[in-house]
Amino acid sequence: MAAIGLVLFYLLFPLVILKLCHRYRFVNKIGAIVIAYVVGFAIGNIKVLHFIEGYDTVLELLTTLTVPIAIPLLLFSMDARKWPQIAGKTMLSMLFALIAVTITVFAGYFIFRSHGIEGMPDVAGMMVGLYTGSTPNLASIQVALGADETNYMLIVTYDLVVGAIHLLFVMTIAQRLFLTFLPKYRFIDPESARKGVFDGDDPYWGMLRKKNRMSLLKAFGTSVLIFAIGGASTLIIPESSQMAVVILIITTLGIVASFLPAINKIEKSFELGMYIIMIFCMVIASRADLSNISFTAMIIAAYVALVVFGSMLIQALLSKIFKVDADTFLITSTAFICNPAIVPIVAGAIKNREVIFSGITVGIIGLAIGNYLGILIAWVLNGL
Repeated sequence: MAAIGLVLFYLLFPLVILKLCHRYRFVNKIGAIVIAYVVGFAIGNIKVLHFIEGYDTVLELLTTLTVPIAIPLLLFSMDARKWPQIAGKTMLSMLFALIAVTITVFAGYFIFRSHGIEGMPDVAGMMVGLYTGSTPNLASIQVALGADETNYMLIVTYDLVVGAIHLLFVMTIAQRLFLTFLPKYRFIDPESARKGVFDGDDPYWGMLRKKNRMSLLKAFGTSVLIFAIGGASTLIIPESSQMAVVILIITTLGIVASFLPAINKIEKSFELGMYIIMIFCMVIASRADLSNISFTAMIIAAYVALVVFGSMLIQALLSKIFKVDADTFLITSTAFICNPAIVPIVAGAIKNREVIFSGITVGIIGLAIGNYLGILIAWVLNGL
């Protein structure tokens, strides 16, 4: 009975978080995902779960199911057909961001691999997934590779810390700094430069409204079906590669489904996917015992900082060479280092609403390719 209560807690508590985000602006500024991690950390480290019989089985089951179901939901709402319409400079800037993240991840691997951390190829793969895509990619790759959960939680922890510093930098002095050597953005519509930018600060609200329930149920059912198809592949795939192949199949089918108008037009499917990711975040954080973190934490923190700020520097240098403007550079860098949801906030900070579509599209592309690239790089580094 206690195990059932624990399942219901993890499934429903994110609703409490979203309610607090909706009601209190300062809570919303912190972010629902961050709060989910904090709650999970607290639950895991006050040892309350040890009083519940079979809690480890519950956590393992939720960890296994949440990410594969969430991935298609996150991909359904994107419009892949619009990708070729992105401005040339934006595509070029996205390519530079991809190159920059890959270079810094490889550099960090060779710098830190001699420091005794187990599973460094998996750490590198998770870093690539996180900083080309977002938290869902990090989670997907962790599950796909069976990567060490302590390393995963360290990446999460220091991504939050370094990410907060990075976001503060981007929203305050970054534009002025990079305008000293990068071109200024040329507005297509000069009026856009004088209009405010909606910050998208409450995207989950309305997710459970009556008009959305049946369509979201359809999206959820489709996602479960895709998960089942991916899971069925384990019958013919060698055990050593099963989880990675399942994740890649699910990602591919999610992209294919996004071409179907009946699926693509469902409102709030992305938010439902992120809700499930919140469940995963709470669960995985609950499994982390932070009392044993020491030297490994320092190395992971340094690795995260190198990737975040090192990739920005490399991308900025490439942007200088190829004359990519400062705003396009900042929004594509943010879309990779953070996630698509942060794009409108940064666009508001740099007073440029025209880059919102490009930034969100780049972020979604990163979300789509992050699993492939992260798993590929982990496999390559494991073979060295």
